Amino acid sequence: MDDERDTSTDGTTFDDLGLRPELLRALSALGYEEPTPIQQEAIPPLVEGRDLLGQAATGTGKTAAFALPVLQRLTAHRTDRAPVGLVLVPTRELAVQVSEALHRYGRELGARVLPVYGGAPIVRQLRSLESGVDVVVATPGRALDLLNRGSLELGEIATVVLDEADEMLDMGFAEDLEAILDETPESRQTVLFSATMPRRLDALARRHLSDPVRITIAREKAQAGEAPRVRQTAYVVPRAAKPAALGRVLDIEAPTAAIVFCRTREEVDALTETLNGRGYRAEALHGGMSQEQRDRVMGRLRGGTADLLVATDVAARGLDIEQLTHVVNYDVPSAPESYVHRIGRVGRAGREGVAITLAEPREHRMLKTIERVAGSPISVQTVPTVADLRARRLDLTRGALRESLLGDDLDRFRVVVETLADEFDLMEVALAAVKLAHEAGGAADDDEEIPQVTFRPDAGKRPGGRESGQGAARGDGPRGRRSSGGPAARLFVGAGREAGIRPGDLVGAITGETGLTGRDIGAIEIHQRFALVEVPESAADEVIGALKATMIKGRKATVRRDKS
Repeated sequence: MDDERDTSTDGTTFDDLGLRPELLRALSALGYEEPTPIQQEAIPPLVEGRDLLGQAATGTGKTAAFALPVLQRLTAHRTDRAPVGLVLVPTRELAVQVSEALHRYGRELGARVLPVYGGAPIVRQLRSLESGVDVVVATPGRALDLLNRGSLELGEIATVVLDEADEMLDMGFAEDLEAILDETPESRQTVLFSATMPRRLDALARRHLSDPVRITIAREKAQAGEAPRVRQTAYVVPRAAKPAALGRVLDIEAPTAAIVFCRTREEVDALTETLNGRGYRAEALHGGMSQEQRDRVMGRLRGGTADLLVATDVAARGLDIEQLTHVVNYDVPSAPESYVHRIGRVGRAGREGVAITLAEPREHRMLKTIERVAGSPISVQTVPTVADLRARRLDLTRGALRESLLGDDLDRFRVVVETLADEFDLMEVALAAVKLAHEAGGAADDDEEIPQVTFRPDAGKRPGGRESGQGAARGDGPRGRRSSGGPAARLFVGAGREAGIRPGDLVGAITGETGLTGRDIGAIEIHQRFALVEVPESAADEVIGALKATMIKGRKATVRRDKS
C-alpha cells in the first residue's frame, strides 16, 4: 500500500535528512539553511531507495528534492561511461535549469551532468555521451532519438525522475515516456513529480512505480491575517476592450516583469505589436520561433531590456524568471490545469506574485471551475477607471519623489529652488516640480473609458438550461452551413468522450494551429469514440493537415472529411 506522509514542518535541517557530507557542504556554500516542506518529506524516503509520487506546485523546491538523492547514490569522481541517473523534463529551459542545479550540488563529487534536448547540436551531445556522464537530464523526444541511435545507454540507470510529468503528457510524450522507461532496469528507483494528478498520470504511476511513497505539498499558504503569496484577480472585460484593459491593468500594477499568456501564435504576435505600439517593452515567445530566437528573447527579459513576455503555454513551460512579478491570462484558460501551471511562474521561493485574468462576461462558469481546481479564491473586479489610473500614477510619482528626498544628494539643485523662491511661492515651485516629474515618468493621461461590465448570470448555459459542451452539438446552424451563413465542411476526428475530448479541446486545437477563430467553427458533436466538427469549406484542408500534425489531449487522432 502507498505510504501517506505528514507534511508538517518541525524545524528539520539538511543535516537531519541523511545526506552525505559533500552535499551538505555544497548546500551550505549556496546559502541553503533549511529544507522546504517537499525537500523535508521527499529526501529521506528517496535516500532509502523508495519510489516516490509527489504532487507539488512549481516553486516549492522540488528540484533539490529529487536532485540531492540522485547525487547521494553517485560514486564520487566516477569514471564509468554509462549514466546512472536519468531526469526527464518537458522543455529545454527546464532541462538547463535542472542540469545547472545538479552541477552546483554535485560539484564536490565531480558529477558529470549532461542536458539533452532538441534545438541544440546533437553532435555535441553525442560526444559528451561517448566521453561518459553520470546524470542525463533530457526532454523525452531527444532522449528517445539518442536511445534509438544506440548512443544513450540506460542499462546502468539506478534512478529515473519524471519532473512535471503532467506537462509531458499534455505535450503528447506519453508513448515516448513508456518506451524510455521500458529500456531502464526493473530494479531502478522511479520518482514522479507533478503539479496536478490527472487520471492518466496516476495510471502511468501505477504501471511504473513500485509501492511508492505518496506526498502532496500545496503551495505555502499565508498565515491568518497575511496577504496571500499569489494575489489572484479577474477583471470582467468585453472582448473588444481587452487590449485597452490590459494596458490599463499593467499601468495600475506596474510589474517589474510579467508574462501575458495567449491561446495562439497569431494572438501572441498581434498583442505584442499592440503593446509595443502603446509604449511597453514587449517580446513575443511561441512555438513558431527558432531556439536561437527564443534564447535572445529570454536574454532580453532577464537582462531588463524587456519587461513583458507575451507567450503561448507551450513556449512558456519550464521558465523560471527570477524578477517575474505578474502573470496575466489574456483569456480564461480552457483547462484548469493550465491556470495552475501559469500562476506557478510567480510566487516562487518565498517571493510574492500577482496572477491576473481578463475574463469575458460569458466566462463566469469557466472561472468558477478554475477556482475550484486551483483551490484558492479569485477576486472578481471591474477594470480600473480613468480616475483610478490617474490616482495610481500620482501614487507612483509621490513614491518616486519620497525615495529621492530620503536617499539622493539634492544640494546641487538648491540654487535652482532658491532662485525661483525669490519670484514664486515655494508651494508653487514644488507643484511645478511634481508636474514635471509626473510627466517625465510617462504618465500621459489615458482618457479612454472602458465599458464596465459584469458576468452574465446565465453564462455558460444554452437556451433551455443545458450547459454548453456536454456531449451535444456546438452551434445551431443547419448541417453543411455555419451559423454565420458561409459554406461549411464537416470533419471526422477519431477521438471522442472515451479519450476525454471536449468541444473546447477541438476549438483550442483548431484555433491554435490555424488562422481560424472560435467564431469560424460551427457545430461540434462529441460521440463515444469520435467527434464531428464543422469548419469553413475554404479552410477544411488546412484544418485537416494541422490536426493531423498536432496532438489532441495528448494523442494523435485520425482526421478526415466526414463520409456519412
